[in-house]
Amino acid sequence: MADSSATIAQLRQAVQAFVDERDWRKFHTPKNLAMSLAIETAELMEHFQWLDVGESIDRGKDPAHRGDIADEIADVCCYLFSLVNALDLDLSEAVLAKLVKNAKKYPADKFRGRSG
Repeated sequence: MADSSATIAQLRQAVQAFVDERDWRKFHTPKNLAMSLAIETAELMEHFQWLDVGESIDRGKDPAHRGDIADEIADVCCYLFSLVNALDLDLSEAVLAKLVKNAKKYPADKFRGRSG
């Protein structure tokens, strides 16, 4: 499976199957999953900590670090999918609805090229 062919539903199902095979659903409460998501995000951040912008870009491209970075990104995604599963949310609907809100909050003609 690759990004060009995998669906969100397939990824959610794969994560849920992994969880169910280990009987972990009882531990996958919204609180625990949100905390785990934050922890894994912090582990991802550690790969870029203390680096300037250019160094962080280079780190992300460096074959010696890419595998570990990809693992942390995958951990973040797995916990996010687990949280979505636990809350029975439609991730696509949530993302698209948030983009509509953000488009109103940050109109492109006023915020193009600006970070704030």
